[in-house]
Amino acid sequence: MTAYWISTYVEVTDEAKLAAYAELAGPALTGAGGTFLARGLPEQVYEAGRTTRSVLIEFDSVEQAVAAHDSAAYQEALAALDGGAVRDLRIVPGA
Repeated sequence: MTAYWISTYVEVTDEAKLAAYAELAGPALTGAGGTFLARGLPEQVYEAGRTTRSVLIEFDSVEQAVAAHDSAAYQEALAALDGGAVRDLRIVPGA
């Protein structure tokens, strides 16, 4: 069953660290089977009205998404982020 990796950036505290993370994370996640479906700031917001950066990545399964997160390549990307952002990340099974 398809799974979705959803990241929401509550706060970016260091743009340089975020850029270093993105340079490593993109290839790590696509190399692990992920497909980026959406990435960036919202064009329109409702309800809470938060204009937070969001990322949506599709994987073939929850297990594949978890393995991507736990991979050495992605852990290297997280080390580069090193507190440069406050994020919420969740992996959700597809409907």
